[in-house]
Amino acid sequence: MTDQVFNVLFLCTGNSARSILAERLIERWGQGRFRGFSAGSHPKGEVHPLALELLRRNNYSTEGLRSKDWAEFSVPGAPEMHFVFTVCDNAAKEVCPVWPGQPMTAHWGVADPAAVEGDEVTRLNAFRTALRELENRIKIFVALPFASLDRLKLQQKLNEIGQTTLGDA
Repeated sequence: MTDQVFNVLFLCTGNSARSILAERLIERWGQGRFRGFSAGSHPKGEVHPLALELLRRNNYSTEGLRSKDWAEFSVPGAPEMHFVFTVCDNAAKEVCPVWPGQPMTAHWGVADPAAVEGDEVTRLNAFRTALRELENRIKIFVALPFASLDRLKLQQKLNEIGQTTLGDA
């Protein structure tokens, strides 16, 4: 499992903010060992403007980002996922499609920054918090010793990562 590139799918209901952020984060912190994807059960049809702004401010590419249905990843010919993480509580409660290849799954719930009301600074700060929380979890994830973990132990670690907070890094 060490030289393999792992495909990671992040799921959220609307696929407009948290899952989009995670898609780009895994690609940066995974340093070529991980390929990120995102999707939603009920995609909004567009990426949230503040998610795009935050990514640009932090030197992430926004090229090719789009809000898409998770069904795209459960059809023949779709990339085979090794890991699937839900990043919102709604998606975690929904019945997910059957993913080819039986990827490992975990719930990494993050508060919805798009639901925060207020002025632009308040809303942008909510997006920053979501980005930092996802970044913390992804950094822990990509640092796991995959080659030395059996499937059961890896699943335990994935679940533990979902419980980490910003102060746990």
